[in-house]
Amino acid sequence: MQRRKLGALKVSAIGLGAPIYDATTDQEIDALITRAFALGIDLIDTSDAYQGGQHEAALGRVLKSRRSQAVLATKFGNLRDKDGKPAGVNGRPDYVFAACERSLKALATDVIDLYYIHRVDPDVPIEETVGAMATLKTQGKIRHLGICEAAPATLRRAQAVHPISALQTEYSLWSRDPEGGLLDLCAELGIGFVAYSPLGRGFLTSTVTGTDAMQAGDLRRSHPRFQADNAVHNRELIERMNAVAKRRGCTPAQLALAWLLQRRDFIVPVPGTRRVAYLQDNAQAADTVLSAEAMAELDRIFAPGAVAGERYPPGLLARVNL
Repeated sequence: MQRRKLGALKVSAIGLGAPIYDATTDQEIDALITRAFALGIDLIDTSDAYQGGQHEAALGRVLKSRRSQAVLATKFGNLRDKDGKPAGVNGRPDYVFAACERSLKALATDVIDLYYIHRVDPDVPIEETVGAMATLKTQGKIRHLGICEAAPATLRRAQAVHPISALQTEYSLWSRDPEGGLLDLCAELGIGFVAYSPLGRGFLTSTVTGTDAMQAGDLRRSHPRFQADNAVHNRELIERMNAVAKRRGCTPAQLALAWLLQRRDFIVPVPGTRRVAYLQDNAQAADTVLSAEAMAELDRIFAPGAVAGERYPPGLLARVNL
């Protein structure tokens, strides 16, 4: 597995994200972690918001005897209610300190390798949030700072307080917003880019192609891209993408991840899965090289504006790129 840099932090070119739409058992996570390490994947990404905090706790149990093998990343500030629904954002310094203590306990570790503010709090100056995170670093509780879904101006302000190692934002063939300036800014500031939902929340791999097969509580049910006519239109794009994958002799997942890896050398996708077979499929993308023609064809299929529907419903969309 090739290595990439997120600021000064070196990680595997592909990470292991959390399967946020499905609950996982300790046994499933143990199998995933064991295979990830064998494949050379060491960036393990989670959040205190995933599965009501249970994903952090499960990772803590599974990683206890192998903590040194992982580059452990988690996030705070993206609040959920008791039913797992979005419940606001909190970036206040006192909350930063309290959230970190909870995550350290849940993860059964003394230090978090990469700690993100999960969403920017519009009511708290980013300087105050990042200042508190810098204090955590001084205290030895975190090693590197990250920020999620930040607009360019916010990222500059955060970087002015303390070096940011990674910006984590949705980026994939069907979510190309970061190309509007964020990637160039990351290159300018020496900040790594962690791409979440790099497989389009399952749509790019045809694992999920609409709301019909989703469970009642699946958050993707509210996402416009999965609904009605939008889903019909978007499936046509996937069929064209699948034809490219077939000609290339790779899976759709490998195609989508390889496209991301070739966009910039500081991009690290973190696809989430609960299946070892999918993890192995994803890992092979690091060795998949796409021709200039294949890259250009994918760019045409998924040209900005080609995908029908916003990536989030209005309430959630208002909480990104702040």
